[in-house]
Amino acid sequence: MTKTAQKKRATTQKFIEIEGIEEDIVILSGKNACFIIEVNATNFSLLSKEEQDTKVFSYASLLNSLSFPIQIFIRSKKLDISSYLKLLEEQAQGSTNQLLSSQIRLYRDFIRELVKVNTVLDKKFYIVIPYSYLEKGVGAAKKAMPGQISEDSFFEEAKAALHSKGDSVHSQLARLGLRAKTLQKEELVKLFYEIFNGSLIETNQITDELKTPIIKMGSQV
Repeated sequence: MTKTAQKKRATTQKFIEIEGIEEDIVILSGKNACFIIEVNATNFSLLSKEEQDTKVFSYASLLNSLSFPIQIFIRSKKLDISSYLKLLEEQAQGSTNQLLSSQIRLYRDFIRELVKVNTVLDKKFYIVIPYSYLEKGVGAAKKAMPGQISEDSFFEEAKAALHSKGDSVHSQLARLGLRAKTLQKEELVKLFYEIFNGSLIETNQITDELKTPIIKMGSQV
């Protein structure tokens, strides 16, 4: 890579405010951090009226119980089912039963036409819990100045505060009957990489160590 390209990548990288990811904590600029919980969806329309009311009241209870801000982030991504269609064709070709092979091809054609008419979306739901060093009080403002607090010290304080908040949110989500998990480092890297790069990301392009920039330089940079 040329020095010019490296300079462009570095310049773009600094605008996203993410300084690093440690364990399950996203370290942001300005002595801020956040904690991300992925929540599995539930099909609300298939629930009975009583179950729907219970969900709504439980959700209201969750919001009213919070003593800190949260952000609810919904991400919709168009699914590429070309590999699934290819798998169906391979199954049809490999079947020795002609009737079964014919049925698989009919199903493949049905799926192909269905996708042409309706966009298939994969929806992911996230709860983002923020942390700021200023939560420690007005006196923390001076300590939050560059060089006044070590990165290790800030990380440990952010981790303790965010885990406490996260436990509270997980407890409320369990009452809603929703399955949830805290995103770990590798999952966080993948999430941000996909958000900032869109179609440039390959599904298996994940790194165990945060050595790859969150933004991948493309022709548009």
